[in-house]
Amino acid sequence: MSENREAYVKKLKAKIDEWNADIDKLSAKAKQVKAGKEVEYREQIETLRAKRADLEKKMAELQEASESTWENLKSGVETSWEALKEGYSAAKARYERDAEK
Repeated sequence: MSENREAYVKKLKAKIDEWNADIDKLSAKAKQVKAGKEVEYREQIETLRAKRADLEKKMAELQEASESTWENLKSGVETSWEALKEGYSAAKARYERDAEK
């Protein structure tokens, strides 16, 4: 694996570890909300976990790709990354907004 790809994968793995911790924090917060909101929050968290799993799958494909194709796969990884990032930001904002009420 080239150094660029190794560095990229290492960075992704570190960020996924961060997201895992952040998603766990949101999950803990979801248990503390009103009963009516808990189901909604759990669904959001499951969506985040699915997006994270998609990112992990694409990252594994990236690691297995040949030198000539890994750059092409990188765009798919980045799309998955953005989807997870946006989903997490939306969930976090919603939790913070509801916590203020």
